[in-house]
Amino acid sequence: METQKLSKMKCRACEGLEEKLSKEDIAKYLSFTKRWQVINNHHIEKTFRFKDFSSALEFVNKVGKIAESEQHHPNINFTYGQAKVTLYTHSIDGLSIKDFILASKIDEIK
Repeated sequence: METQKLSKMKCRACEGLEEKLSKEDIAKYLSFTKRWQVINNHHIEKTFRFKDFSSALEFVNKVGKIAESEQHHPNINFTYGQAKVTLYTHSIDGLSIKDFILASKIDEIK
């Protein structure tokens, strides 16, 4: 599997039927993302840096459009010059492939 292929996948609707990924699967999917960090095998996060507040806001709005399209929504904390995105599948309180699909799509934002 290549990063491009993961970013071309579509998130399935949250039904609570997904299983949490194993540590091995988390490591495998993490290798297809660009510098996301795994926190307690529960969620992934990444801080994006920008030159100013409006650039960070523009990025957050782009993430929001992707999230709505995928029906998979991250937690986003942003301020002047940065945005921190945290992903996990709320319905299973852990990581699923959907989180890595969305991370790959976010990585492609220019």
